[in-house]
Amino acid sequence: MTDHVRITDEPGGVRLVQLVRPEKKNALTGAMYDAMREALEGADREGSGVGAVVFAGSEGVFTAGNDIVDFVARAEASFGEAPSLRFIRQLAVTRTPMVAAVDGLAVGVGTTLTYHCDLVYVAPAATFRMPFVDLGLVPEAASSYLLPRRVGLAKATELLLLGEAYGADEAVRLGLANAVVPADGLLEHALAQGAKLAAKPRQALAAARRLIRGDHAAVQSAMAAEAEAFDEALRSPEAQAAFQRFLSRAPR
Repeated sequence: MTDHVRITDEPGGVRLVQLVRPEKKNALTGAMYDAMREALEGADREGSGVGAVVFAGSEGVFTAGNDIVDFVARAEASFGEAPSLRFIRQLAVTRTPMVAAVDGLAVGVGTTLTYHCDLVYVAPAATFRMPFVDLGLVPEAASSYLLPRRVGLAKATELLLLGEAYGADEAVRLGLANAVVPADGLLEHALAQGAKLAAKPRQALAAARRLIRGDHAAVQSAMAAEAEAFDEALRSPEAQAAFQRFLSRAPR
């Protein structure tokens, strides 16, 4: 477990998974990925009492994505065992409904994890961006499969290849978020919506969720293909150069 992920079980059967590393813009380390994955696994266990999981950031930031220093250090080992990949795989198989409350930066996996959430609420300052190609990498979390089916091929290409950012209103317009909510009421609203989900008949909710989500095997296949390409790209001169440029600018 890590102090940078605060996990609390709130009233109404809602588990809050909150990123609390504001000094690093909630950048994700391996330990943080493990804590989030374990929170999801625990929610799915019979008798957990958890009917919904809410992801949130803190101090006006959702997450700036991977902590590059931590990520580069771990990349020297097998990517197939990386905490980030294990978390991403868990997103795809989690049976408990998931809700995201996004304020400020949502970079990389901060964007792609929302594609697996059942409900997404955004503050006016929310900004989504997937700069994978800019880092010499490829999309992850099945975003190469999910995003074109959500927003169309042209827009998905713009977001994934150009790395174009989109804001709160655009997220709602594209159908990638449910509503823009004032920042001071965002978390409360997401928790309330999570409690509504948790209060519904569990078996019917789970069945409806499976029908809405469709072909689960296709999502897992996309994740596997992305992981293979990601592992190859991670070791490329392009990615290594991009990481070194980032690290040379990072404060010591």
